[in-house]
Amino acid sequence: MFRTHTCGELRLENVNQQVTLTGWVQRVRDKGSLLWIDLRDRYGITQLFIDEGKADKSMVELVRSCGREFVIKASGKVVERQSKNNKIPTGDIEIELAQLEVLNPSKTPPFTIEEDTDGGDDLRMKYRYLDLRRTSVRENL
Repeated sequence: MFRTHTCGELRLENVNQQVTLTGWVQRVRDKGSLLWIDLRDRYGITQLFIDEGKADKSMVELVRSCGREFVIKASGKVVERQSKNNKIPTGDIEIELAQLEVLNPSKTPPFTIEEDTDGGDDLRMKYRYLDLRRTSVRENL
């Protein structure tokens, strides 16, 4: 199965379910023994995490090799977050990674694909196809 849910639909009632998500890597955060990936699709953002102490070394290295805008397929268990994020609808949960597959690597884009982007108007218009991934631009269409 390609995916079981979109990145914007998981909530607390999905805790302990095994899910598969696909999308773009928004960012990877490495805090030593814990790594987080913010996974984005057109429906929202879901946080994935992996504990280096519990995971396979090859899986940890694969997570570390992921860059912004890589397209990945991630499977794992939905767990309740310790530190909830009330800024996003999926901020009460996160996915404990069990499997990760890079579907398509990506070069680093010329600007961040976020609401507060660091790209000026000229740069964003040159790369319109990337700018369309931003929520505000997509909603305006």
